Amino acid sequence: MIPYLFATAMLLIGLYAIVARRNLIKIVIGVAITEYAVNLFLILLGYRAGGIPPILSKGMDLNKFAANSVDPLPQALTVTSIVIGLGVIALLVALVLRLYEKYGTLDESEIKRLKG
Repeated sequence: MIPYLFATAMLLIGLYAIVARRNLIKIVIGVAITEYAVNLFLILLGYRAGGIPPILSKGMDLNKFAANSVDPLPQALTVTSIVIGLGVIALLVALVLRLYEKYGTLDESEIKRLKG
């Protein structure tokens, strides 16, 4: 129960940083925290207390293996999510750098005011 609460708290902190902050770097950090919270939640979905790794070896009973093994699908989804998240964060950082070069500020409201 506690890990789920931690994942929820991380998600709320990330969403707060995205919505309430004006600094673009803090918004990017909020996106990263939200991504980490979703990855943690995906891993928690596949966790089984006392579970065995999802590696089938010779001589194992298939029914016992199916009943006790950890679900590998959330692990695969999390690895995919990490790779996609890395690309998204790199793109966001590149956009923030270009905005800083053009406007000379990282404040969201200043950039909106300087539109033209």
